Amino acid sequence: EVQFVESGGGSVQAGGSLRLSCAASGFTLDAYAIGWFRHARGKEREFVARISWSGGSTYYADSVKGRFTISSDNAKNTVYLQMNSLKPEDTAVYYCARRTVVGGNYVYDYWGQGTQVTVSS
Repeated sequence: EVQFVESGGGSVQAGGSLRLSCAASGFTLDAYAIGWFRHARGKEREFVARISWSGGSTYYADSVKGRFTISSDNAKNTVYLQMNSLKPEDTAVYYCARRTVVGGNYVYDYWGQGTQVTVSS
């Protein structure tokens, strides 16, 4: 069974840092890309970052570029999101998800339960 368990969320002041972890089970990371998303209250879910199956390619939303870093440890089957210089607008529930191909299109087929990040000003 494919599962993700996110952890590392919490409450910090603006300018602080947090490191989120996404532990995967039921499949191996080296065959899939993994993405981080966030969902703030009253807003639509937003893409944050993605890392390729090999860990060699990363992609970030403009809103987090230069502040967040996505990485993976395939030996631990875990993806991380290091978040620095946090802003109040980063407050959201953060989710990791697995990207696969269905019918020639990329889709995120499995999602974690989310971890809350709250940044106070």
